[in-house]
Amino acid sequence: MSTDINDRAAVEDRLWKEIEKHGHTVMLGAHTHPMQHFRPMTAFPERDGGQIWFFTRTDTELAQSIQEGKGAMMVVQNGEKFHACVGGELTLQHDPVRIEKYWNAAVAAWYPEGKADPKLTLLCLDANDAQVWISEGGPVKFAWEVAKANLTGSTPDVGGTRRIGLN
Repeated sequence: MSTDINDRAAVEDRLWKEIEKHGHTVMLGAHTHPMQHFRPMTAFPERDGGQIWFFTRTDTELAQSIQEGKGAMMVVQNGEKFHACVGGELTLQHDPVRIEKYWNAAVAAWYPEGKADPKLTLLCLDANDAQVWISEGGPVKFAWEVAKANLTGSTPDVGGTRRIGLN
């Protein structure tokens, strides 16, 4: 999937497609003091609303540290070809409709008491911006660009980056 880094709409579309991949695990962290480490989470994106939902328990460190509108970052990676950091506001929301909508066998494995688990809740990331890095050339182009740069003193051309506003 080739994406022109100069085409803002194409970059945003690619970002959402990468997040939408079934069962896509991302790294999520909130801006807390002291800064917590990012943790792997399964993302359930809603492109139209610019929101990304995550199942969690109310007794996790992340859930307990959330205050309304707390800033957060989410990291998305797809091998060597796609990397993104998405920023936004993270809130804790117990939303039975979305719990039902996104519930699946993988989620159920983490919640043995099922959807009625009193500690089951959701986190919602209202995405507002992203920095995206795309490299479409693969390992051969990467090796060529590194060799060329070492011979010519130039910088390797292995892709591009773009910051985009969301919502």
